[in-house]
Amino acid sequence: MEKEDLKLLNKGEEEEMELHGYRLCRWRLALVGFGVLCTGGFLLLLLYWMPEWCVKSTCTRTTARDAEVVLLRSTDEFRRWFLARVQVMLAPGSNPFHSLETQTTSPSSPHSSPFSTPAASPVANGHTPHPSDGGPAQELMTRFSDYQPTQIRYFTFHSTKYYWNHELQNFQVLIGLEDMQPKCSTIHKEHSTGLTRNQQEYRKLFFGVNEIAVKVPSVFKLLIKEVLNPFYIFQLFSVILWSADEYYYYAVAIVFMSVVSIATSLYTIKKQYIMLHDMVTAHSIVRVSVCRTNKDIEEILSTDLVPGDVMVIPNNGTIMPCDAVLVSGTCIVNESMLTGESVPVTKTNLPNSVEGEGDDAYNTEEHKRHTLFCGTNVIQTRFYTDELVKAVVVRTGFSTAKGQLVRSILYPKPTDFKLYRDAYLFLLCLVAVAGIGFIYSIVLSIINKVPAKTIIIESLDIITITVPPALPAAMTAGIVYAQRRLKQSGIFCISPQRINICGQINLFCFDKTGTLTEDGLDLWGVQRVENSSFHLSEENAYKENLVKSQFVACMATCHSLTKIEGQLSGDPLDLKMFEATGWILEEATEEETSLHNRIMPTVVRPPKQLLPPEPASSSERDMELYELSSAYEIGIVRQFPFSSALQRMSVVARLLGEKRMDAYMKGAPEVVASLCKNETVPQDFAEVLEDYTKQGFRVIALAHRRLESKLSWHKVQNISRDHIETNMEFLGLIIMQNKLKNETPGILQDLHRANIRTVMVTGDNMLTAISVARDCGMIPPDDTVIIADAHPPQYGQPARITWRYADKPSKTSRYEEVNITLEDMCEADEPKSKEQYHFAMNGKSFATILEHFPDMLQKLVLRGTVFARMAPDQKTQLIEALQGVDYYVGMCGDGANDCGALKRAHGGISLSELEASVASPFTSRTPNISCVPNLIREGRAALITSFCVFKFMALYSIIQYISVTLLYSILSNLGDLQFLFIDIAIILIIVFTMSLNPAWKDLVPRRPPSGLISGPLLFSVLTQILICLGFQIITFVWVQKQAWYTVWTPFTDVCNHSSQLNVSELNNTELDEHNIQNFENTSLFYVSSFQYLIVAVVFSKGKPFRQPSYKNWPFVLSTVGLYIFLLFILFHPVESIDETLEIVCVPFEWRVKLFLIILINAAVSVLVETFILDIVLWKLVFSRDKQGNFGVSPAAPTPQGGIDLRIYERLSWLSCLRKRAPKARYMYLAKELMVDPDWPPRPTTTTEANGSTYEMRINS
Repeated sequence: MEKEDLKLLNKGEEEEMELHGYRLCRWRLALVGFGVLCTGGFLLLLLYWMPEWCVKSTCTRTTARDAEVVLLRSTDEFRRWFLARVQVMLAPGSNPFHSLETQTTSPSSPHSSPFSTPAASPVANGHTPHPSDGGPAQELMTRFSDYQPTQIRYFTFHSTKYYWNHELQNFQVLIGLEDMQPKCSTIHKEHSTGLTRNQQEYRKLFFGVNEIAVKVPSVFKLLIKEVLNPFYIFQLFSVILWSADEYYYYAVAIVFMSVVSIATSLYTIKKQYIMLHDMVTAHSIVRVSVCRTNKDIEEILSTDLVPGDVMVIPNNGTIMPCDAVLVSGTCIVNESMLTGESVPVTKTNLPNSVEGEGDDAYNTEEHKRHTLFCGTNVIQTRFYTDELVKAVVVRTGFSTAKGQLVRSILYPKPTDFKLYRDAYLFLLCLVAVAGIGFIYSIVLSIINKVPAKTIIIESLDIITITVPPALPAAMTAGIVYAQRRLKQSGIFCISPQRINICGQINLFCFDKTGTLTEDGLDLWGVQRVENSSFHLSEENAYKENLVKSQFVACMATCHSLTKIEGQLSGDPLDLKMFEATGWILEEATEEETSLHNRIMPTVVRPPKQLLPPEPASSSERDMELYELSSAYEIGIVRQFPFSSALQRMSVVARLLGEKRMDAYMKGAPEVVASLCKNETVPQDFAEVLEDYTKQGFRVIALAHRRLESKLSWHKVQNISRDHIETNMEFLGLIIMQNKLKNETPGILQDLHRANIRTVMVTGDNMLTAISVARDCGMIPPDDTVIIADAHPPQYGQPARITWRYADKPSKTSRYEEVNITLEDMCEADEPKSKEQYHFAMNGKSFATILEHFPDMLQKLVLRGTVFARMAPDQKTQLIEALQGVDYYVGMCGDGANDCGALKRAHGGISLSELEASVASPFTSRTPNISCVPNLIREGRAALITSFCVFKFMALYSIIQYISVTLLYSILSNLGDLQFLFIDIAIILIIVFTMSLNPAWKDLVPRRPPSGLISGPLLFSVLTQILICLGFQIITFVWVQKQAWYTVWTPFTDVCNHSSQLNVSELNNTELDEHNIQNFENTSLFYVSSFQYLIVAVVFSKGKPFRQPSYKNWPFVLSTVGLYIFLLFILFHPVESIDETLEIVCVPFEWRVKLFLIILINAAVSVLVETFILDIVLWKLVFSRDKQGNFGVSPAAPTPQGGIDLRIYERLSWLSCLRKRAPKARYMYLAKELMVDPDWPPRPTTTTEANGSTYEMRINS
């Protein structure tokens, strides 16, 4: 039953979830209500924390179709539970895209639409559905009273509505117009006329109000949510317990600390909500003009827009309130909010192809050059004659591109880090220890006939001692300080928990352009083609003899430049290319438009000095004839924008006075050459191109085609680009130089020395990327680069990978077959050294390998250094692939097309402060990669601080637990003010100052441990616990063995104070009903107080991840001050202090003995932690993989892995003895590949996908 009812939502997507249907059960609800009363509300808290328990305890299973409550579970590694309540909406129709005017009087039969539900179904099972707030629906039902009402079942989760689809028998998200999968021609024919008002209101029932609503919760609501955190509930329990035991001082201190912590948290959360709300609501509600079916233009609020509305884009521009596709006109748009690119882009109208050939289904991603996205700024519009610039609304609200960005911020994935998982396990261990003390306390108290109230209070007190309520605040301190230091260095963080994770990063991906290299491009030269042969390269095209050449015309017209406020604006490459011609771009005036038959929006012309000289005759008539004959200008008729998928752009242009039009194209050389006539492409094209790309130049190819005279302006506007971009004539190459940023080589060298792998992920040409990788040191000069060219299955042939050297292209030849089974690759022995090599591949190859060679991909990413021509989604997939082999991955990009990868990486840092980077965990004001080492250093320092604080808090709990347990054995305890002094004066001061150590100035090859459950940390904690336990037991037993020892009373005078007992002492005797004042208590108080300081100093690590503790002045002053104070009260008793802390007087010789115990304790603790752990065991036992970081493997001489190889060689004998398999997946794979004789694949070979085997063909 349960398996049948299990539904999968958003299959194959990032938000994939399992869905279980439930129905409310009255008797279970009553039973749970009774349980809540009996437990004083604790059961309600438990159900609040555990939504799956809540649903299962109050509901019974049912089908998803009849569910009143749905239980959702994410399918990712976190497997989180959520619940949502199913609601029912009554509507006059059942499909949002049906036209009410054309429906019959019974449009909503159960099978008329996938979203309809029979009206009787919810009642048939005996349960009334939950009606939604249906004000608009009721008004529409009244207006269409002739229509049979339809019940639409839905639930809302993470600002998204899921509607029941009876055809799919599952809940489904309504996205927008794309749900209909309309063809481009269909959008022009059926959706470009607009909606009636009734249709608009009807669709609004399904798609809701067009707004990205970020509600700022009230302070009260945030407070309740914060206070209901399990740890704060535990603190509340602790405070109540301490108050019952009259420990008022510490209770007040914890309450004060909790109030400050909650207030700070509320302020931060509220501030973030307000910032996000302000960002979203800016320009979100505007008045827009829409077209109605009767050709009227109506002005409405943007919140009323629905998919299918036709929006008129005003001439002076606007902020887009939705996602819409252009059906007429052209727009200049600033998409910095979305992509991070500050350069305006040109959006053209959606092609209206003849149905059939070239008529693709509309897709937002594929047709993004025709789509205006929500939140982007339309700067200018271009239109022909009196035609309006119109766009059809395709998505609204949270379904828009901006809505998805906001959702990713509102509902982020939880941080998965071993430290936090181990912290919970460690807390469970402390709870287990507390349980032992709890039982011990009860048994001891019963034996000694202690009153029941005292037994309960003291037993529960053991739990509050062992699990310190101040732990969350203490753990947060290091992160807060690291965040503050990052801010001072110009790095801003919106996800503080990620700082710790950055301390584990062992691989960093970099975008190339704008990140490793400068944003701008410089024109290095041009190389024209004439008669199918290359000319010698020329520095520029600014020459009189070239002014009327097709090569220069292509440079002057084939771009997306525009003038904004009189300044040329557009892609940097286009700007450099156009400026090199020296031509002038002018927006078409009315006079020019009429001259070009009212069709030319943009005109380009050469400057006068490049034109032929003026005639000697100066008569007026001669001058007019000259100007008419010499007027040389080109108008751009149609533009096919640059597509990253097609890697090219083209324009249709016409020379003034010419009847025929010309097509010009520019793009990736390989792509452009493939679209040109073979006879026009030079025979040495591949060699010339390779020569330039190997030198790191960015090469752009140009092509031209003379169009047929029958092509009119109207035909050109509706023709597909495939008809234009074919049979072109190859014109030549433009060579651009993209210089490295000055900081890049040095920073990459620092990362190299720190044994952090670096990977380039770029949209540029592969050979160019390889050249840049060599120039910046990412690939050492002597290392081999193997290019993996993967091809998908075609013509009945399986998918295959062809391997070749970057500098030795393979030549196709006959094949010799060799079969290698996957099982053969799993027999690994000891690793051995191999030559240094790197893999490089482009986006198409990556996609093919991901689909057809998933096992091979894991091996390729182990040595993959250059990934070129990568689309934005492929960058994200690469990050996931690297994480899949257990790398901790960082990503650095300039915000353009890197958003997905920045979010997916463990530590994503954007070099752009634009709105698109708002989803990136880190943003740097410094526009170069120098921020990367700073981030990793601070991450390592914060991680070590977290370990130090956690270890210290654990020892603090155990030390106090030992003291209390020993004192319980004599029916004593620590005094109220003793607790207060320890917990406030010592612990809190030490915790918040030991976290102030700044990061170490350099990155070292070793990484910190990733979790608490690791050899070094467990050894450290356990040995210090045993040391503290031993010295406290010695103190406790030894004091009782002293000759002067006796059971302490107010009359005891072991210090030879012959003073009469006064009234105050009698009062103290009466008040000391808890037996606080005794020799055991005083001795343990002295020793344990010093132990807290000893472990603080021992655990406060410095190099190699943090600055030494002696440079942390607050910590030094606090520690020294506390040491002086404790030594002062130990050797020079002050009566007022003794009375306050309830310390009794002990002989001076015992004080000296206590001091010796403390000195020996300190010496042993420092010796064990510093010498045995840090020097001996860390280097010989725990350094097998330097905390799991060998770059790629513990043996392989990997990229940036030489240091680890030397370590491995020195300690190989130890590895042989232990034969322990590497923990990280990438290390295990690398160890296997080191003994694989057929890896890396030899150049001039081809690997084919063949079921569970890879068939390798060797080219001879």
